Amino acid sequence: MPKLTKRFVDKLEIEPTDYIVFDAEVGGFAVRVFPSGLKSYLIQYRSGGRTRRLAIGRHGTVATDEARKEALRRLGEVAKGEDPSHTRNQRLRAPSVAAMCERYLDEHAKVHCKPNTARNYGLLISNHIKPALGMFKVADIKRSDIADFHHSMRDTPYQANRALATLSKMFNLAELWCIRPDGSNPCRLVPKFKEKAKERYLSQSELMRLGQVFSEAVASGSESPFVVAAYQLLLMTGCRMSEIQTLKWAYVTPTHLELPDSKTGARRIPFSADAHAVLASLPRTLGNPYVIEGRWPNTHNTDLQHPWQRLRKAAGLEDVRIHDLRHTYASMAVTNGIDLLTVGKILGHSNYQTTERYAHLADEAVRNASDRVSGMMAGAIVPVRNEQPAKLRVVT
Repeated sequence: MPKLTKRFVDKLEIEPTDYIVFDAEVGGFAVRVFPSGLKSYLIQYRSGGRTRRLAIGRHGTVATDEARKEALRRLGEVAKGEDPSHTRNQRLRAPSVAAMCERYLDEHAKVHCKPNTARNYGLLISNHIKPALGMFKVADIKRSDIADFHHSMRDTPYQANRALATLSKMFNLAELWCIRPDGSNPCRLVPKFKEKAKERYLSQSELMRLGQVFSEAVASGSESPFVVAAYQLLLMTGCRMSEIQTLKWAYVTPTHLELPDSKTGARRIPFSADAHAVLASLPRTLGNPYVIEGRWPNTHNTDLQHPWQRLRKAAGLEDVRIHDLRHTYASMAVTNGIDLLTVGKILGHSNYQTTERYAHLADEAVRNASDRVSGMMAGAIVPVRNEQPAKLRVVT
């Protein structure tokens, strides 16, 4: 076998079939000559009982001496027990981020998330994640790529943080699916943007103003009584909009709403006599299972946003969202002395941290309770004061 040099490789003849010429100095280093005239450097070695080949580069593009150095490096990896050809093939077959997104939606979101949540994930992926990262290989994504992507969404910090959380979940699953090494999640340590919580609670005067608008809308027929009833029930129960929007008569009991499913699973929500009075005021269509009836037979209302925009404008409350009705229920409960744990159970929060956003509203109730307890203690341990004025003791 000759030593491979540029001059020697240049003179190798083209034959009808490809053939390989090995180097005399570096065992396993060779050049492959194809019928097309292409000449390519490679290494040949054995791993796991199999003969493997790994291409290094084309003759003419890669200098012969550089190819020899790369061959020595790769053969050194083989000597350490590695299999560079298998590693390279795995990388070439590795899925793209776009493919990982599709698998995430199909195998995780559709199975483990509520339909609306899965739909929101799909929108986040199609609008933001795929356009920015979809073309890259999952195995090639680095923390700097994630940080750059997150920073590019700085004008919408809430969406940016949701995208980061979704990517983090996907890369955790990528480790489970063995398409990334364990502990390699590139989203780790990427800081989230600060989010300003939207806290809007209706005051007593605003509630009365809104109630007047409700009454006038129903009396004039400008709004459906079902729509107005939905907003009233949201204020009286603290439910999520979807829970009232899709409420069925079968779920209503004398004391509770027994929801078989919700954002946080099955829920049992206290239902007051006043809330029952709202239901009693509604017309009921035979055969329609829904409380908040829609325009078509046997359907529920699907649009509470547009009527709400009209009603809140009439009440001078244009900054109030439908979800703020739920916040108002929580704030009213907390300021009237109901403990946060109970409020969280009523609202169906899955973790206590969500309810803690209302903690500052409990200050007055806590202070009043503390004063009552302190007064009871003082009555037991502080001696009755002498009605006679205290005498002055003169110290000489």
